[in-house]
Amino acid sequence: MNKQLVAMIATSFITSSVMAQSAFEGAYGQVGTGYESNSYSNLNSSGSNTTQKTPDAWSTGNQSSSGTPLIIGLGYYLSASPNWLLGLGADYSALSQQTSTFSSYSPTGGVNNVPATINGYQLQTSNRFNIFVTPGYVIDKDKLVYLKAGYSSVSMKETYPNTITKSTGTDPLTAWSKNPSATVSGYVLGLGYKQMIANGFYGFAEANYMSYGKPSFSATNGLSYTVSNSPSLNTYQALLGIGYKF
Repeated sequence: MNKQLVAMIATSFITSSVMAQSAFEGAYGQVGTGYESNSYSNLNSSGSNTTQKTPDAWSTGNQSSSGTPLIIGLGYYLSASPNWLLGLGADYSALSQQTSTFSSYSPTGGVNNVPATINGYQLQTSNRFNIFVTPGYVIDKDKLVYLKAGYSSVSMKETYPNTITKSTGTDPLTAWSKNPSATVSGYVLGLGYKQMIANGFYGFAEANYMSYGKPSFSATNGLSYTVSNSPSLNTYQALLGIGYKF
């Protein structure tokens, strides 16, 4: 009986010691950068004016933008078991990313139903915000591998074309009523690793994927011609950064 009691006390002590070993329990703040790629699809659109019975179909290829993001994050980890932490976090992407200008083609979109290309489209993302849970596995006191899953939102803006190319040449387009924008919602999934350096400072590496719903964009130019589409957005990130555990 005494041996069993001693064993139970020893096990409890060891478990408590292991749980206390993780240097990542508690609040943290971090900043990261690296590479971000935004992929846009479903860019085909329809266009018509008040006198058309059949809308013009405008065909547009998939587009992408890439660059260096700046991600600022805050969160908190608490112990869930000897080898597991459960975290809640949020991060904000401080830099915008935009595509190069691109074109859209229609076999009937020109005057008198002739083929035409409208030029000068552009898409931009900004103000990305994520909130997520991060279950983490404690490798040892100073090492943590974690998953990331949660909600993501981003502002998407579409700049409309400024010229039209027909068989007779390229002409400027009259001004559009707006360059539409919308905040779209989706989800974030990620995988990361943290390594304590010294005095509360740590380094981390992280890979994220984000997918969003489709906004409904439309604008009308001075000739009462309205173009509408609903682009899709998927985002990939590879990040390296540094943080501090308070």
